[in-house]
Amino acid sequence: MVSRLEILRSALVGTPVALLRVSLRGRTHGVLLKLESGNPTGSIKDRTAAGLLMALDRTRPLTPGTVVVESTSGNLGLGLARLLAHLDCRFIAVLDPNTPRATRRALAASGAELHDVDRPDGRGGYLLTRLQAVRRLLEENPGYRWTDQYDNPANPQVHRETTGPEIARQGGPELDAVYIAVSTGGTLAGVAAHLHGLGRGVRVVAVDAEGSLATGPAAGPRLISGIGASRRSLFLTPGTYDDAHRIPDGEAIALCRMVRADTGLGLGGSSGSVVAACLRDLGSPGPPRHPLCLCADAGGTYADTLYDVGWLARNRLAEATAEAEEKLRAEGVRFHLEGPCR
Repeated sequence: MVSRLEILRSALVGTPVALLRVSLRGRTHGVLLKLESGNPTGSIKDRTAAGLLMALDRTRPLTPGTVVVESTSGNLGLGLARLLAHLDCRFIAVLDPNTPRATRRALAASGAELHDVDRPDGRGGYLLTRLQAVRRLLEENPGYRWTDQYDNPANPQVHRETTGPEIARQGGPELDAVYIAVSTGGTLAGVAAHLHGLGRGVRVVAVDAEGSLATGPAAGPRLISGIGASRRSLFLTPGTYDDAHRIPDGEAIALCRMVRADTGLGLGGSSGSVVAACLRDLGSPGPPRHPLCLCADAGGTYADTLYDVGWLARNRLAEATAEAEEKLRAEGVRFHLEGPCR
Protein backbone atom coordinates (compact mmCIF):
# COMPACT_ATOMS: atom_id res chain seq x y z
CA MET A 1 0.00 0.00 0.00
CA VAL A 2 1.36 3.41 -0.96
CA SER A 3 1.93 5.68 2.05
CA ARG A 4 0.81 9.31 2.30
CA LEU A 5 4.44 10.44 2.21
CA GLU A 6 5.09 8.46 -0.98
CA ILE A 7 2.04 10.06 -2.60
CA LEU A 8 3.17 13.53 -1.63
CA ARG A 9 6.77 12.96 -2.72
CA SER A 10 5.51 11.80 -6.13
CA ALA A 11 5.25 15.51 -7.05
CA LEU A 12 9.02 15.97 -6.70
CA VAL A 13 10.08 14.61 -10.08
CA GLY A 14 12.86 16.97 -11.21
CA THR A 15 12.68 19.08 -14.38
CA PRO A 16 14.95 19.65 -17.41
CA VAL A 17 16.73 22.70 -18.75
CA ALA A 18 16.94 23.91 -22.33
CA LEU A 19 19.44 26.26 -23.92
CA LEU A 20 17.98 29.44 -25.38
CA ARG A 21 20.25 31.30 -27.78
CA VAL A 22 19.50 35.02 -27.53
CA SER A 23 20.61 37.49 -30.19
CA LEU A 24 20.84 41.06 -28.94
CA ARG A 25 22.56 44.03 -30.60
CA GLY A 26 24.64 41.79 -32.83
CA ARG A 27 25.82 39.46 -30.05
CA THR A 28 24.58 35.98 -29.13
CA HIS A 29 24.15 34.87 -25.53
CA GLY A 30 23.28 31.49 -24.06
CA VAL A 31 20.53 31.39 -21.44
CA LEU A 32 19.42 28.23 -19.65
CA LEU A 33 15.68 27.85 -19.18
CA LYS A 34 14.66 25.56 -16.35
CA LEU A 35 11.33 24.21 -17.56
CA GLU A 36 9.10 23.66 -14.54
CA SER A 37 6.27 22.74 -16.90
CA GLY A 38 7.77 19.24 -16.58
CA ASN A 39 6.15 18.86 -13.15
CA PRO A 40 3.01 16.68 -12.77
CA THR A 41 0.43 19.48 -13.22
CA GLY A 42 2.71 21.67 -15.30
CA SER A 43 4.24 24.19 -12.91
CA ILE A 44 6.76 24.74 -10.15
CA LYS A 45 3.87 24.90 -7.68
CA ASP A 46 3.75 21.09 -7.64
CA ARG A 47 6.91 21.26 -5.54
CA THR A 48 5.38 23.88 -3.24
CA ALA A 49 2.19 21.85 -2.89
CA ALA A 50 4.17 18.77 -1.87
CA GLY A 51 6.20 20.68 0.71
CA LEU A 52 3.16 22.37 2.24
CA LEU A 53 1.15 19.17 2.47
CA MET A 54 4.03 17.16 3.93
CA ALA A 55 4.33 19.80 6.66
CA LEU A 56 0.57 19.70 7.26
CA ASP A 57 0.64 15.91 7.44
CA ARG A 58 3.48 15.94 9.98
CA THR A 59 1.45 18.25 12.21
CA ARG A 60 -1.66 16.07 11.95
CA PRO A 61 -2.18 13.28 9.40
CA LEU A 62 -4.15 14.10 6.27
CA THR A 63 -6.76 11.40 6.70
CA PRO A 64 -9.51 10.81 4.12
CA GLY A 65 -12.17 13.48 4.27
CA THR A 66 -9.82 16.22 5.52
CA VAL A 67 -10.73 19.59 3.99
CA VAL A 68 -7.83 21.84 2.93
CA VAL A 69 -8.30 25.43 1.82
CA GLU A 70 -5.84 27.76 0.09
CA SER A 71 -5.75 31.10 -1.69
CA THR A 72 -4.22 30.63 -5.13
CA SER A 73 -3.77 32.40 -8.45
CA GLY A 74 -4.13 28.96 -10.05
CA ASN A 75 -1.03 26.80 -10.28
CA LEU A 76 -0.65 25.98 -6.59
CA GLY A 77 -4.31 25.03 -6.58
CA LEU A 78 -3.69 22.50 -9.34
CA GLY A 79 -0.80 20.95 -7.43
CA LEU A 80 -2.77 20.76 -4.19
CA ALA A 81 -5.88 19.40 -5.92
CA ARG A 82 -3.94 16.55 -7.54
CA LEU A 83 -2.26 15.41 -4.35
CA LEU A 84 -5.30 15.81 -2.11
CA ALA A 85 -7.44 13.80 -4.54
CA HIS A 86 -4.94 10.93 -4.22
CA LEU A 87 -5.30 11.18 -0.42
CA ASP A 88 -9.14 11.19 -0.62
CA CYS A 89 -9.18 14.68 0.89
CA ARG A 90 -11.24 17.69 -0.21
CA PHE A 91 -9.74 20.90 -1.53
CA ILE A 92 -11.26 24.38 -1.66
CA ALA A 93 -9.44 26.80 -3.99
CA VAL A 94 -10.03 30.51 -3.31
CA LEU A 95 -9.66 32.22 -6.70
CA ASP A 96 -10.04 35.65 -8.29
CA PRO A 97 -10.94 37.00 -11.77
CA ASN A 98 -7.31 36.83 -12.99
CA THR A 99 -7.29 33.02 -12.79
CA PRO A 100 -7.24 31.72 -16.40
CA ARG A 101 -10.32 29.84 -17.57
CA ALA A 102 -8.22 26.80 -18.49
CA THR A 103 -6.96 26.63 -14.90
CA ARG A 104 -10.50 26.87 -13.57
CA ARG A 105 -11.60 24.01 -15.80
CA ALA A 106 -8.66 21.87 -14.70
CA LEU A 107 -9.34 22.57 -11.02
CA ALA A 108 -12.99 21.64 -11.38
CA ALA A 109 -12.09 18.47 -13.29
CA SER A 110 -9.72 17.46 -10.47
CA GLY A 111 -12.55 17.66 -7.95
CA ALA A 112 -11.58 20.95 -6.32
CA GLU A 113 -14.31 23.24 -5.03
CA LEU A 114 -13.97 26.77 -6.42
CA HIS A 115 -14.58 29.71 -4.10
CA ASP A 116 -14.44 32.99 -6.00
CA VAL A 117 -13.78 36.53 -4.83
CA ASP A 118 -14.34 39.51 -7.11
CA ARG A 119 -13.59 42.54 -4.94
CA PRO A 120 -10.22 44.21 -5.69
CA ASP A 121 -8.02 44.63 -2.62
CA GLY A 122 -7.08 48.24 -3.37
CA ARG A 123 -3.45 47.32 -4.04
CA GLY A 124 -3.65 46.34 -7.68
CA GLY A 125 -4.85 42.77 -7.20
CA TYR A 126 -7.07 40.44 -5.19
CA LEU A 127 -4.65 38.76 -2.78
CA LEU A 128 -5.85 40.49 0.38
CA THR A 129 -9.46 39.77 -0.55
CA ARG A 130 -8.63 36.09 -1.12
CA LEU A 131 -6.94 35.90 2.26
CA GLN A 132 -9.98 37.42 3.94
CA ALA A 133 -12.10 34.74 2.29
CA VAL A 134 -9.76 31.99 3.54
CA ARG A 135 -9.93 33.28 7.10
CA ARG A 136 -13.70 33.49 6.91
CA LEU A 137 -13.93 29.88 5.71
CA LEU A 138 -11.67 28.76 8.56
CA GLU A 139 -13.71 30.67 11.14
CA GLU A 140 -16.97 29.22 9.88
CA ASN A 141 -15.54 25.70 9.58
CA PRO A 142 -13.12 24.99 12.46
CA GLY A 143 -12.19 21.60 11.03
CA TYR A 144 -10.81 23.04 7.79
CA ARG A 145 -7.03 23.23 7.42
CA TRP A 146 -4.93 25.88 5.67
CA THR A 147 -1.61 25.20 3.94
CA ASP A 148 -0.75 28.95 4.13
CA GLN A 149 1.74 29.30 1.31
CA TYR A 150 2.41 32.89 2.39
CA ASP A 151 3.86 32.24 5.84
CA ASN A 152 4.62 28.51 6.07
CA PRO A 153 8.40 27.85 6.17
CA ALA A 154 7.76 24.60 4.32
CA ASN A 155 7.31 26.73 1.18
CA PRO A 156 10.92 27.94 0.88
CA GLN A 157 12.25 24.75 2.48
CA VAL A 158 11.07 22.46 -0.32
CA HIS A 159 12.81 24.68 -2.87
CA ARG A 160 15.97 24.80 -0.80
CA GLU A 161 15.98 20.99 -0.80
CA THR A 162 14.92 20.31 -4.41
CA THR A 163 14.87 23.25 -6.82
CA GLY A 164 18.08 24.86 -5.57
CA PRO A 165 20.28 21.73 -5.84
CA GLU A 166 18.89 20.96 -9.30
CA ILE A 167 19.72 24.47 -10.51
CA ALA A 168 23.25 24.25 -9.09
CA ARG A 169 23.82 20.90 -10.80
CA GLN A 170 22.25 21.79 -14.13
CA GLY A 171 23.85 25.22 -14.29
CA GLY A 172 27.28 23.78 -13.56
CA PRO A 173 30.30 25.58 -12.14
CA GLU A 174 29.99 28.42 -14.68
CA LEU A 175 26.51 29.47 -13.52
CA ASP A 176 26.68 33.12 -12.49
CA ALA A 177 23.07 34.41 -12.32
CA VAL A 178 19.62 32.97 -11.64
CA TYR A 179 16.37 34.82 -12.37
CA ILE A 180 13.30 33.89 -10.31
CA ALA A 181 9.78 35.35 -10.31
CA VAL A 182 8.40 36.56 -6.99
CA SER A 183 4.91 36.11 -5.59
CA THR A 184 4.92 34.61 -2.10
CA GLY A 185 8.73 34.71 -2.32
CA GLY A 186 9.04 31.08 -1.21
CA THR A 187 10.70 29.77 -4.35
CA LEU A 188 13.19 32.65 -4.45
CA ALA A 189 14.03 32.38 -0.75
CA GLY A 190 14.57 28.63 -0.91
CA VAL A 191 16.68 28.62 -4.06
CA ALA A 192 18.71 31.60 -2.83
CA ALA A 193 19.41 29.90 0.50
CA HIS A 194 20.89 26.92 -1.29
CA LEU A 195 22.88 28.84 -3.91
CA HIS A 196 24.27 31.41 -1.48
CA GLY A 197 25.24 28.59 0.84
CA LEU A 198 27.47 27.12 -1.85
CA GLY A 199 29.71 30.21 -1.83
CA ARG A 200 30.03 30.21 -5.63
CA GLY A 201 29.09 33.85 -6.12
CA VAL A 202 25.90 33.14 -8.09
CA ARG A 203 23.73 36.29 -8.29
CA VAL A 204 20.10 35.65 -7.41
CA VAL A 205 17.81 38.12 -9.17
CA ALA A 206 14.23 38.69 -7.98
CA VAL A 207 11.81 39.35 -10.83
CA ASP A 208 8.63 41.10 -9.76
CA ALA A 209 5.66 42.66 -11.55
CA GLU A 210 5.48 46.42 -11.91
CA GLY A 211 2.91 47.55 -9.36
CA SER A 212 3.65 44.67 -6.97
CA LEU A 213 4.52 45.18 -3.32
CA ALA A 214 6.46 41.91 -3.06
CA THR A 215 9.68 43.85 -3.73
CA GLY A 216 8.41 47.19 -5.07
CA PRO A 217 7.69 50.52 -3.38
CA ALA A 218 4.15 51.11 -4.63
CA ALA A 219 1.05 49.15 -5.58
CA GLY A 220 -0.57 49.28 -9.00
CA PRO A 221 -2.80 47.22 -11.30
CA ARG A 222 -1.44 43.85 -12.44
CA LEU A 223 -3.02 41.27 -14.72
CA ILE A 224 -0.47 38.47 -15.04
CA SER A 225 -1.15 35.67 -12.60
CA GLY A 226 1.64 33.93 -10.70
CA ILE A 227 3.86 36.97 -10.21
CA GLY A 228 3.61 39.96 -7.90
CA ALA A 229 1.65 40.46 -4.69
CA SER A 230 -0.44 42.99 -2.82
CA ARG A 231 1.82 42.85 0.23
CA ARG A 232 5.46 42.33 1.18
CA SER A 233 6.77 38.78 1.11
CA LEU A 234 7.45 37.42 4.59
CA PHE A 235 10.16 35.15 3.19
CA LEU A 236 12.32 37.87 1.63
CA THR A 237 14.60 39.23 4.31
CA PRO A 238 17.56 41.57 3.63
CA GLY A 239 20.21 39.75 1.62
CA THR A 240 17.86 37.10 0.23
CA TYR A 241 18.43 38.31 -3.32
CA ASP A 242 21.20 40.31 -4.97
CA ASP A 243 19.22 42.43 -7.41
CA ALA A 244 15.63 42.97 -8.54
CA HIS A 245 13.74 43.86 -11.70
CA ARG A 246 10.11 44.93 -11.90
CA ILE A 247 8.61 44.11 -15.28
CA PRO A 248 5.44 45.74 -16.67
CA ASP A 249 2.78 43.43 -18.06
CA GLY A 250 3.26 44.58 -21.64
CA GLU A 251 6.98 43.78 -21.66
CA ALA A 252 6.43 40.35 -20.10
CA ILE A 253 3.72 39.47 -22.61
CA ALA A 254 5.86 40.70 -25.52
CA LEU A 255 8.63 38.31 -24.45
CA CYS A 256 6.19 35.41 -24.20
CA ARG A 257 4.90 36.05 -27.70
CA MET A 258 8.37 36.61 -29.19
CA VAL A 259 9.82 33.41 -27.74
CA ARG A 260 6.86 31.41 -29.05
CA ALA A 261 7.08 33.03 -32.48
CA ASP A 262 10.81 32.32 -32.78
CA THR A 263 11.03 28.88 -31.13
CA GLY A 264 7.55 27.41 -30.73
CA LEU A 265 8.01 27.34 -26.94
CA GLY A 266 5.07 28.81 -25.05
CA LEU A 267 5.94 30.47 -21.75
CA GLY A 268 3.63 31.52 -18.93
CA GLY A 269 3.50 35.16 -17.91
CA SER A 270 5.93 34.93 -15.00
CA SER A 271 8.35 33.02 -17.25
CA GLY A 272 8.15 35.81 -19.81
CA SER A 273 8.95 38.22 -16.99
CA VAL A 274 12.13 36.40 -15.95
CA VAL A 275 13.33 36.22 -19.55
CA ALA A 276 12.61 39.96 -19.88
CA ALA A 277 14.67 40.66 -16.75
CA CYS A 278 17.54 38.53 -17.99
CA LEU A 279 17.42 40.29 -21.36
CA ARG A 280 17.74 43.66 -19.60
CA ASP A 281 20.92 42.46 -17.90
CA LEU A 282 22.29 40.93 -21.10
CA GLY A 283 22.10 44.42 -22.60
CA SER A 284 23.91 46.04 -19.65
CA PRO A 285 27.63 46.91 -19.45
CA GLY A 286 28.37 43.84 -17.30
CA PRO A 287 26.08 41.08 -18.59
CA PRO A 288 25.92 37.63 -17.00
CA ARG A 289 27.92 35.05 -18.92
CA HIS A 290 26.01 31.92 -17.90
CA PRO A 291 22.52 32.83 -16.62
CA LEU A 292 19.56 30.59 -15.85
CA CYS A 293 15.89 31.61 -15.92
CA LEU A 294 13.53 29.62 -13.73
CA CYS A 295 10.42 29.27 -15.91
CA ALA A 296 7.55 28.49 -13.56
CA ASP A 297 5.10 27.20 -16.16
CA ALA A 298 4.31 26.96 -19.86
CA GLY A 299 1.99 28.95 -22.08
CA GLY A 300 -0.84 26.50 -22.72
CA THR A 301 -2.91 27.72 -19.79
CA TYR A 302 -2.78 31.29 -21.11
CA ALA A 303 -4.15 30.75 -24.62
CA ASP A 304 -7.20 32.87 -23.82
CA THR A 305 -5.25 35.60 -22.00
CA LEU A 306 -1.61 36.45 -22.79
CA TYR A 307 -1.74 34.92 -26.28
CA ASP A 308 -5.20 36.20 -27.21
CA VAL A 309 -5.39 39.50 -29.09
CA GLY A 310 -8.94 40.09 -27.89
CA TRP A 311 -7.90 39.76 -24.25
CA LEU A 312 -5.02 42.16 -24.81
CA ALA A 313 -7.36 44.69 -26.39
CA ARG A 314 -10.00 44.37 -23.65
CA ASN A 315 -7.38 44.92 -20.98
CA ARG A 316 -5.69 47.79 -22.81
CA LEU A 317 -2.44 45.90 -23.17
CA ALA A 318 -2.27 45.58 -26.95
CA GLU A 319 -0.44 48.86 -27.50
CA ALA A 320 2.07 48.37 -24.66
CA THR A 321 2.80 44.81 -25.81
CA ALA A 322 3.29 45.88 -29.43
CA GLU A 323 5.55 48.78 -28.43
CA ALA A 324 7.70 46.51 -26.24
CA GLU A 325 8.08 43.95 -29.03
CA GLU A 326 8.89 46.63 -31.61
CA LYS A 327 11.61 48.05 -29.38
CA LEU A 328 13.16 44.64 -28.74
CA ARG A 329 13.07 43.62 -32.39
CA ALA A 330 14.76 46.94 -33.26
CA GLU A 331 17.59 45.90 -30.95
CA GLY A 332 17.97 42.70 -32.94
CA VAL A 333 16.39 40.40 -30.36
CA ARG A 334 15.85 36.91 -31.74
CA PHE A 335 15.61 33.53 -30.03
CA HIS A 336 16.70 30.01 -30.94
CA LEU A 337 16.00 27.00 -28.72
CA GLU A 338 18.23 23.99 -28.15
CA GLY A 339 16.95 21.24 -25.85
CA PRO A 340 15.49 20.35 -23.45
CA CYS A 341 18.53 18.67 -22.02
CA ARG A 342 20.22 17.75 -18.74
